[in-house]
Amino acid sequence: MTYRYSAGLQAAIYQRLAADAALSNLVGGAIYDAPLQGREGAAAPDHITLGDEATRPFDTKTSVGAIHDFSVKVHSARDGFDTAKRIAGAVCAALMDAPLTLADGRLVSMRFLRAKAERGAAPEKRRISLLFRAVVDESN
Repeated sequence: MTYRYSAGLQAAIYQRLAADAALSNLVGGAIYDAPLQGREGAAAPDHITLGDEATRPFDTKTSVGAIHDFSVKVHSARDGFDTAKRIAGAVCAALMDAPLTLADGRLVSMRFLRAKAERGAAPEKRRISLLFRAVVDESN
């Protein structure tokens, strides 16, 4: 088992989301790798954060790898879910449409696992947590 692919995977995910035109039309450059609580005025009304990650072994007789379950969260200060759901759909399309190039390792597969949409108190009135699974192994 190895955790060595985690930083490269996160960087590739961030780069893919930041480069996606449809997502950029919805959130601009408001994609962060940390929650924005306590930073008044720092967040756009709609923004994305890269969330939690859980990793477990994916070793075979011929390679070393890991399964990364990670979340991407959509945050919205709007009253309805419409915009947040369109942003969540764009996140899914961005991550599922193109292969990611990692600094170390090779992406074997990427898939969507589930989503949860929630109401919250202002300023974050809507939040959608998307959970994905990435399987990474050593490059050959």
